[in-house]
Amino acid sequence: MAEHRTALVIGGGIAGMSAAIALRRAGLAVDLIDRDPHWRVYGAGITITGPTLRAMGKLGILDEVLRQGYAADGIDIRSADGTPMFSIETQNEALGDIPSAGGILRPTLHRIMSEALLALEPRVQLGVTVVAIEWQGARTGVTFSNDQSCAYDLVVGADGIYSQIRQHLFPDAPRPQYAGQLCWRLMMERHPDIERRTFFLGGPAKVGLNPVSRDQMYMFYLEAQPEPVWREEETQHSVLGSLLEGYGGVLSDVRHHLGAASNIVCRPLETVLAGENWVRENAVLIGDAAHATTPQLASGAGMGIEDGLVLGEEIARHEDVRQALSSFMRRRYARCKLVVDSSLEISRLEREGSAPREQTKVVERALDALNQEF
Repeated sequence: MAEHRTALVIGGGIAGMSAAIALRRAGLAVDLIDRDPHWRVYGAGITITGPTLRAMGKLGILDEVLRQGYAADGIDIRSADGTPMFSIETQNEALGDIPSAGGILRPTLHRIMSEALLALEPRVQLGVTVVAIEWQGARTGVTFSNDQSCAYDLVVGADGIYSQIRQHLFPDAPRPQYAGQLCWRLMMERHPDIERRTFFLGGPAKVGLNPVSRDQMYMFYLEAQPEPVWREEETQHSVLGSLLEGYGGVLSDVRHHLGAASNIVCRPLETVLAGENWVRENAVLIGDAAHATTPQLASGAGMGIEDGLVLGEEIARHEDVRQALSSFMRRRYARCKLVVDSSLEISRLEREGSAPREQTKVVERALDALNQEF
């Protein structure tokens, strides 16, 4: 059905690669462009929920993710001094035998996904952006920064939270908004006491540790700030050390080992939901371009992968691209909005210093919904 159709995927991140894989498997000829001439990925480790692992299985990368990453069911909740408080069980019969949680290094996930994509032989152009979009009846004409142009049956904007394609398609769409927290991330050797996701609650900020491989883990620290604060890289280890004062247990060990060579990233958390409709003509936004979330539910990457899978399914099901995109929106909007809204609710509770049980109830409620098939 789809052999004669063409698609352009703008952005080679998680959502873009997922869409490109799914569309190639649906029989479309796919062009993928990315503005980075080296197709690099930045960041530390990421947490993976069970629903995301299930989506990775449908994408065909789960075995490699489990082999090169880490999986363990449940979440341990500890007090700021490191005392165990309670645990959240994350297993759900809707997931079958798929693990309900895990972690992986971002560069590792990028490599796994890009290898899976390149095996399907799309046309990939790097260091290229879109400079103009023109509607041509049933197709869309696109002019690129390398002076080339082409018309496509489907255009997919997957160029992230600061999406230029969102501005092309929806000039009045909301812009990213600061969510009231800075997220500190620290990569380090895995501590022997950390066997699965572990949250430290009840202190000045929420702190989490998560294994991303057999011998590595990452820490996040969510610092409440009314406005974004940019930290100098040279002094980040000192600032983070000060923030961790008073935390005990494993976090005391982490603080003790901080130094100028520590692998630290500090960024303000931002979010955007591009309205109730991400479709214009035969173009659609997916991933962070449509629904960037804060990381409280560890579901941003998962929603991007699901977007790509659902897009491929609907394109394969419908000869008419616009009908496919209409079905795509019906399946995706409420689920993605749930992630954005729930994550912001958890963020608010964290900033207000709410009781740990109150915070984790939102996590459990959202995960119960996300465990259902998308």
